[in-house]
Amino acid sequence: MRGPRTSRGFSLIEILVAFVILSLTLSVIMQIFSGGLRNIRLSDDYSRALYLAESRLAVLGVEQPLREGIMSGELDRRFRWQSSVQPYREAVTADENSLKVALFQATVDVSWDDGGHTRRLELISLRLAPKP
Repeated sequence: MRGPRTSRGFSLIEILVAFVILSLTLSVIMQIFSGGLRNIRLSDDYSRALYLAESRLAVLGVEQPLREGIMSGELDRRFRWQSSVQPYREAVTADENSLKVALFQATVDVSWDDGGHTRRLELISLRLAPKP
């Protein structure tokens, strides 16, 4: 004679619970990966903006003589830059007329749109140039 019949497989409830646990686990993993991808893209955007700002700052006074003014432009229809050069007012000395150079403050501002947010990066440097 045989004993009571034992279960040989999973019941429907056990399978449903396993699928719910699997789907919750996969959704958490997907959120972690998508957050990581967003952070990588944002880091790449900041790196590109920094490279653009550094390159625009590097050409000030090289491509043409350093003089007071504002220039602007766009890169890849996404990154907008504006560079400004103005006399540095805090460097005034009692004998400034004897100096043959002038001190300028050069500023490069890069901005871009990132999913409804406007991101911005600014670099400021001081430059010496011959007096006009």
